[in-house]
Amino acid sequence: MTNPLLTVENLRVSFPTHTGRVEVVKGLSFTLGAGNELVCAAAEFLARSLVGQDLEQLMSEFGRWQNEASNEQQFRWLGPQKGVVHLALASVTNACWDAWARLHQKPLWKLLLELDPEALLDTLDFSYVTDVLTREQAIELMAGNLASRQERSAILEKGYPGYDTSVGWFNYSDEQVAANVAKSVADGFTAMKLKVGSPDISRDVRRARIIRDAAGPEATIMVDANQQWSIAQAIEFCRQTADLNLLWLEEPTHPDDILGHKVIAEAIAPVKVAAGEHVANRIAFKNYLQCKGMAICQVDALRVAGVSEFLVVSLMARQFNIPVIPHVGDMGQLHQHLVLFNHIALDHLALFLEYIPHLSEHFEEPAIVENGAYQTPRLPGSSCQLKPGSDLPK
Repeated sequence: MTNPLLTVENLRVSFPTHTGRVEVVKGLSFTLGAGNELVCAAAEFLARSLVGQDLEQLMSEFGRWQNEASNEQQFRWLGPQKGVVHLALASVTNACWDAWARLHQKPLWKLLLELDPEALLDTLDFSYVTDVLTREQAIELMAGNLASRQERSAILEKGYPGYDTSVGWFNYSDEQVAANVAKSVADGFTAMKLKVGSPDISRDVRRARIIRDAAGPEATIMVDANQQWSIAQAIEFCRQTADLNLLWLEEPTHPDDILGHKVIAEAIAPVKVAAGEHVANRIAFKNYLQCKGMAICQVDALRVAGVSEFLVVSLMARQFNIPVIPHVGDMGQLHQHLVLFNHIALDHLALFLEYIPHLSEHFEEPAIVENGAYQTPRLPGSSCQLKPGSDLPK
């Protein structure tokens, strides 16, 4: 194997391989389009510190690099550890993990599982969260689940369950929602999610009943308000749908109102509060977990600082016995690897992973979902390579 020195060009991280060919990897972050150029500029700035570094050496102490990158003086003023600069750090971090997995010719989930616990934790930054999770506690947590890994490894063959989040987009008619649910059930999904958050709660209540009637009493139904409601509106919606046996209410109000989520969680139980799509960093997740403001942790490795910070949040959530069901801004490409690690290594419940196939045609190795289950990726890397022509604008 040649010395894998990193170069950076047009937001790509490159390294030479044992074949002599230069491998190009890309790390994903996620926006809705506008502002991409800001994230790209910030990622280029952060990636300059990688030029000329040995990849193995970098990853052997990646937690230190992450800490330094997230605390870069000028960029920290723009955060700290949130917004455009943190999205940029996510993309650079994810590129480095993809590079490391490709260098070792392993899918990311396999690389993560085969790392010694000490080596894995060296890739993480525990700053600001050691009051709830120290490195020593993380080692104990991982060591305590080593002996039972094999029994959980069956998930690699049977597939990781998915849930369909495309049945009830906000602009769909009632008729289209019902038809989508019928198709989803026929495709093997037993769990699905409806978008809510109308100023007129009666519309959302009606649509939730349509979903339940179309899916049947055994299906698992969730709703997602995308931060649109006040605390009182969120509670009222759950009062009016108490007979529908909803599993969770997602993003009921503003993501920075952590104590507001706690109020909602206490009022709507047994319906669970799910949050994390717009929670920017491990410190905010720590506070959510401490105050019981979330019962479902939806950390997204494209929102926090990539794979490394995702793993810190996963470890904290496991410490609090809170399930991790990520938001998949990556269409499930990267997260299909991370949930396998979570289940096998940390004994997180393999409940399901969000399935949104709308951009799958843009990936060289799109996630494969059959009969409602993600099939285990077998190729090296993190499954995030984009097809030529589907790249970010340069």
